Amino acid sequence: MHSPHDPYLRVRGAREHNLRAVDVDVPRDALVVFTGVSGSGKSSLAFGTIYAEAQRRYFESVAPYARRLIHQAGAPRVGEITGLPPAVSLEQRRSAPSARSSVGTVTTLSNSLRMLLSRAGSYPAGAERLDSDAFSPNTAAGACPACHGLGRVHGTSEALLVPDPALSIREGAIAAWPGAWQGKNLRDVLDALGYDVDRPWRDLPQAERDWILFTDEQPVVTVHPVRDAGRIQRPYQGTYTSARRYVLHTFADTRSQSLRARAERFLTSSPCPACGGSRLRPEALAVTFAGRTIAELASLPLAELAQVLEDGVPAPGAGANETARVLTDDLRARIAVVTELGLGYLSLDRTTPTLSNGELQRLRLATQLRSGLFGVVYVLDEPSAGLHPADAEALLVVLDRLKAAGNSVFVVEHHLDVVRRADWLVDVGPAAGVHGGRVLHSGPPAGLAEVPESATRPYLFERRPVPVRAVREASGWLKLGPVTRHNLAALEAELPLGVFTAVTGVSGSGKSTLVGAITDEDPGAGRLVTVDQKPIGRTPRSNLATYTGLFDVVRKLFAATDEAQARGYRAGRFSFNVTGGRCETCQGEGFVSVELLFLPSTYAPCPECQGARYRPETLQVTHRGLNIAEVLDLTVEAAAEFFADVPAALRSLRALLDVGLGYLRLGQPATELSGGEAQRIKLATELQRATTRRGHTLYVLDEPTTGLHPADVEVLMRQLQRLVDAGNSVVVVEHDMAVVAEADWVLDLGPGGGDEGGRVVAAGPPRDLAADPRSRTAPYLAREFTGGA
Repeated sequence: MHSPHDPYLRVRGAREHNLRAVDVDVPRDALVVFTGVSGSGKSSLAFGTIYAEAQRRYFESVAPYARRLIHQAGAPRVGEITGLPPAVSLEQRRSAPSARSSVGTVTTLSNSLRMLLSRAGSYPAGAERLDSDAFSPNTAAGACPACHGLGRVHGTSEALLVPDPALSIREGAIAAWPGAWQGKNLRDVLDALGYDVDRPWRDLPQAERDWILFTDEQPVVTVHPVRDAGRIQRPYQGTYTSARRYVLHTFADTRSQSLRARAERFLTSSPCPACGGSRLRPEALAVTFAGRTIAELASLPLAELAQVLEDGVPAPGAGANETARVLTDDLRARIAVVTELGLGYLSLDRTTPTLSNGELQRLRLATQLRSGLFGVVYVLDEPSAGLHPADAEALLVVLDRLKAAGNSVFVVEHHLDVVRRADWLVDVGPAAGVHGGRVLHSGPPAGLAEVPESATRPYLFERRPVPVRAVREASGWLKLGPVTRHNLAALEAELPLGVFTAVTGVSGSGKSTLVGAITDEDPGAGRLVTVDQKPIGRTPRSNLATYTGLFDVVRKLFAATDEAQARGYRAGRFSFNVTGGRCETCQGEGFVSVELLFLPSTYAPCPECQGARYRPETLQVTHRGLNIAEVLDLTVEAAAEFFADVPAALRSLRALLDVGLGYLRLGQPATELSGGEAQRIKLATELQRATTRRGHTLYVLDEPTTGLHPADVEVLMRQLQRLVDAGNSVVVVEHDMAVVAEADWVLDLGPGGGDEGGRVVAAGPPRDLAADPRSRTAPYLAREFTGGA
């Protein structure tokens, strides 16, 4: 029995995911860092066990009825946890992107600014004082009625909708219309309405063209379809929809990304003429503070906004002046925390979809710093992700402040500077997946030096300078720009082709914006492949085997067996996504959801198939002694041995082994994969294509080392260098100086973030750039070449 004043949080028998009945003690009121290779189990321990149990205990104190309204994580698989305070989680996951979510809404700074304008703003003579809601574009009281508070309106034109006027309507002149039956239906409806669908578009009268493209009318007419001879032709009632109406409706309502992207090609976006893009009603824009409207204040970088607020407060006095002072003091104090985290270049109206994961997490961190909570465990998922080494130093100060305020800070982290600052280190491993799940070390960081099997130890204690190697010569140059977006103002840059290029710079300097401007239409780019960390699928039905195409090969193998041939089973019989071979009780998912009313829903193995996903008859077909469910349960390593004589399968499996994913199971759901794992699966898929493709490919990766242990970074780099050696080009946006040091060319943006960035500061081979005094990256890159700390 532990003392109630026990300073340790003690975990016993943790079995979440790949954890092997882990017992570990970690101190409270300390900075505790969890390390280990990707997939070793560190997140399962920090988030899946410690945070999940803290959340479960909190929900137990909530009224049962209220519990039903809150999304609850299931109880973690753990024997016991003692000494566990309340916990706050700051993960890298982002919610669905929304144009209404912004820096101001994430930090709640917008609320305070609206209150300031409402209570202490300068109103026009005789104007009625407005409630704070009237200053929000997200409320009915404040949103501009013309654009519904979005600030932009979408329109189209005849030139966009009909790119080739020489074609007739029947020949597809109206390119914006859908294909297949729906497009034919619209043409038949027009024909029935009396329009000439066989005449070239340009020969139709302008009035007819305008009606066809832009009318809001939706007439209904009887259509007598003309079909192939021998087919039944029944008349039907058809409704006409103009091209503009169809495109706007599709863009606004469809859930299909491809349909939305197609509709967007036929649209123009421009600032709302009613509000000028400010998103607000005229009465709200008539109120000012320090001579500026709320829209103008929200568009300022936070560092500049703080100065405007300070200058705008009248001299001390009574009434409104005192109100203004209280509100501006609060705003400036909260802005100071955000700028301390290196985000002073952001403005309140910057939308969250345009922020990197690192920026978004630091904004949430700033909000927590101001909350003044005491005695809490903060569980952070790689807070250094997306941070330039210069910005990471500011992060460490903030983590120390959270700890000094009387909290425990638990961090899942790969950044070695953060690891070295830890009071306590929990190293999980030794490897990933089935080869991990054990705590190798729990104690002060120095003690890890005595653990030879730790993959973290050599990187923490054995710093070696980067070996000198020959820098590749460019085979050509890719000219970019002029690019004008975010903080890039008509920026022009050149990227070498046929080499490995790293784009560097402090957070917010414009790296991702510049790289995002690369298209496969740029001269010399060739085939463009962007390898990001987005999930390979959003449901458990998408997995490693389906994404890489390996599952198609496996299903064909099973369909070719004598047993399958005798039963008449085709390849589709061995898919768990379609009716036929799958278990219908769970619809091929392998589990069923059990609703427990006042407790979180729990998932149990399907009572019919026991989690196998297939009907018993399907499982009776075997290939070399294994049925289809058992093959999906193999790890990539085991599958490579099992399919050693099947070249089509082995190509995919070898590519996955080459990027260090041998520990994953073939049927592992996409929802269980980290961003780093998803990115490496995409890279492996590209590697197997690269062996059969001819011609130049340009690979673009935005921060590929996010979520990767230094040991995994080495594996990744070997594969990226392989792609370049094969005659391709690789461009990475990167903060890891070990990766930058191995590049052939570095393009450094800056010198700062936001308005202080957006320019090319320096460019050249890494060793040359490391000596460039203009670059803020240079001193950190130089450390890699000297092996210094």
